Formats: sequence, structure tokens, C-alpha cells
Amino acid sequence: MSVGTLYVVATPLGHLGDLSPRATATLRAVDTVAAEDTRRTRHLLSAIDAHPRVVSYHAHSAPRRRDELVALLAGGADVALATDAGTPGISDPGADLVRAARAAGATIVPVPGPSAVATALSAAGLPSDRYLFVGFLPRKGSARRLFLERAAGEPWSIVFFEAPGRLAELLEDLAAHCGGDRSAVVAREMTKLHEDFRSGTLAELRDHYVAAPPRGEVTLVVAGTGDAGERAEPAPDADEVAALIRSRLAAGDSRKDVVRAVATRFGLPRNDAYRWVVMSS
Repeated sequence: MSVGTLYVVATPLGHLGDLSPRATATLRAVDTVAAEDTRRTRHLLSAIDAHPRVVSYHAHSAPRRRDELVALLAGGADVALATDAGTPGISDPGADLVRAARAAGATIVPVPGPSAVATALSAAGLPSDRYLFVGFLPRKGSARRLFLERAAGEPWSIVFFEAPGRLAELLEDLAAHCGGDRSAVVAREMTKLHEDFRSGTLAELRDHYVAAPPRGEVTLVVAGTGDAGERAEPAPDADEVAALIRSRLAAGDSRKDVVRAVATRFGLPRNDAYRWVVMSS
């Protein structure tokens, strides 16, 4: 018996017209839909006259639910993974199911479509040729502080998800770390009836949402240092970086030492230096 296919299906952020014909056909054809929010997914399925079995699969699902879905795939059934809105695997447990399904021999087929990250960036008017997506920040403590400190020095635009009731607090923390004059855009209820994009400085947006608490889904785009009056460091010369990596590896340095040398020489974050070493070795 052949193993089934796991379809990773992007669904609308709000406007039903954003569901692609391919996604519609997939949801009508599969045996089972694993849904982050079964109520929202059943409403969507009803609207397109699709009748698969719907099971709950979300961040708090027990591991056995993932195993049940993998068992369905192993038995030859086709399964669609759908988040409550947008593309699965972004700030939800979709990656775990994809990884387990692939390990079981299932074919993974993405059915692309709406994404809150791409949608917010497209309408924010901030640089988006490169960006950092951080999703929901930790609620408190050193983990939250580390993300805020990273945001303060990031040269690229930064995309956050946040619950509406905590948006003012996030804007306050970002203003404290990045400076209140940093540009930002709050995207709210994208593609829905009350869609709203509000731009301003972090301080202006904080004051607005303290006075008028928002409702609905929120995505926040914050300008990087290059768009906030500070000049971002130019990208290093690729030939120079590659030459340094080759010479250090040829001299017998470990990959860890080469990463450190590249980061120090060219002023790169350690993760970026690691990517250079991997690509050049």
C-alpha cells in the first residue's frame, strides 16, 4: 500500500475570495483535514461544499494526535493541514507534523496562498527585500529582552505577531529598546471588513493604542535601523568572505573557529557568518 500525501494548505486570512482554486480542489479531495481551529475550518469547508473528516491539531494537541495523523498517511489516506488563517507552519505546530510525515515516507505537497507576513509587508511601505520574522515574543523575562535587543540593532524590517490586548505593551517595550522615533506599521484585520493599516513612530502608535485598544488579528512591522535614520552596514564582499573561509579551513581551523573569524572580521551576526561558512565549505 502506498503512503498518502500531506497537503500543507494556505487558507484565507479573512476574505474567502483569497482561497485559491487549487486549495479548494485539494480540500474537496482529501480524506481528512487537520485543523488548528475546527470551527473556522468547518465554516470554510461548508462554504466550498467540501466534506472531509475534520480533526483538531493545534499547539496544545497531545503527541498522539500527530501520531494518529501520521498513521492515516501511512495507511494511504491523504491529509490536508490547515491553520486557522494563512499558511500552516508559521507560528503553529505544522512543522512537527510535516517532519513526522516525511519521516514516515509521506509526500509533502505545499498549496501556497495567503500569508499574514507577506500581506503585511506588501502594504507596510517599509523595506521588505530582507526582513526578520519573529512571530509572537515570549511574554516576559530574559527571553523577551533578548528579542527586543535583537530588534533594536536589526538593519532589516522586523515582523511581529501579537494579541490585540498586548499590542500597546509590545509597542512600549519596542520604543524603550529601539527608540520612540522608529517607524512602524500596525496591520489589523487584514483582508477583513475592518481592515486597517496605521503607520507612525513606535511612540505615536503606542499612544494611539493605549487610548484606543485594538480588536482583531494584529501584525506589526517595525523598520530596521537602515530605515530609522541609522545607516546599516554594507554587505561584505562575497569574494573576500569566501577567501578568508578557504584560507582558514586550509590552515586546519575548525568550522566553529572559522565562523568566529568571519563574524569578527566582517561584523556579521554569528548566524549569518555560519551560513557563509556552510555555503563556502
